[in-house]
Amino acid sequence: MTSPADAPQNLTDRVSEQIRRKLVDGELTPGQRLSEAALSESLEISRNTLREAFRLLTKEGLLKHEPNRGVSVAIPSIAAIIDIYRVRRLIECQALAQAYPRHPARKRLREAVDKALRCRGEGDWRGVGTANMEFHQAIVELADSERLNEMFSHLLAELRLAFGLLNDPEFLHAPYVDSNVKIVELFEAGKPQEAAAVLNDYLVHSERIVLAAYARRISDAGAGK
Repeated sequence: MTSPADAPQNLTDRVSEQIRRKLVDGELTPGQRLSEAALSESLEISRNTLREAFRLLTKEGLLKHEPNRGVSVAIPSIAAIIDIYRVRRLIECQALAQAYPRHPARKRLREAVDKALRCRGEGDWRGVGTANMEFHQAIVELADSERLNEMFSHLLAELRLAFGLLNDPEFLHAPYVDSNVKIVELFEAGKPQEAAAVLNDYLVHSERIVLAAYARRISDAGAGK
C-alpha cells in the first residue's frame, strides 16, 4: 500500500520516465533548452514536480542545470560515449550469447526489426532510431534481470543523446537495419553465439561513427570561435 509520503516521489519517477522516453524517442536533442512552463503544461504537472524530475535526471547526467540559464539537455562527453559502448558490449553481447532460444523477448526483437523496416521504407529515420532502441532493450531483456532492464533504459536515453550529435539519422541508422535483421535471423536459427559476434562488431563500428561525429562537432565549434 502506498503512503501519502511516497506519492510525490512516485509522481516524480513517472515524470522522469516520460522525459527519458522523449530523449529515447529523439524528441529532445543535445543542448536543447527546456522550458519549465511549456513542459509542465504538456505533461500536466506542477512546476515543483517538474523541478524534482529535472534534479533526478541531472544526477543521471541526462540534463544540465546552469545558474541563470536554466535546464538544458546534456551533451555527452567523449569519455561518457566510450563508457556507454563498453557497458553495451558487456551487457548486450552476453545477454544474446547466453539467451534461452525460446525466450519471450525474441518476439520483441522481431517486432522491433519489422518496425525499423517499415520506417525505413517510409523514410522515417527518427522512427528507425526509436525501433533500434527497442531492439537493443529487447536484447537486454533476454538476460531476465529487472535491474539490468532499468539500468539499460537509462543508458538508452544517454545513447540517444550521443546519436543526436549526428545531425543525420539516415547516415547513422541505415547500416544497422540489415544488421539487426541478421542478428535476429541468427538467433532464431539457434546460433546465439554467432549473433553475439555480429552484434559486437556492429557496436564497435557504431562507437567509431559516434566518436567521429563528436570530434567533428568539437572541431566545428573551435573553428567558429
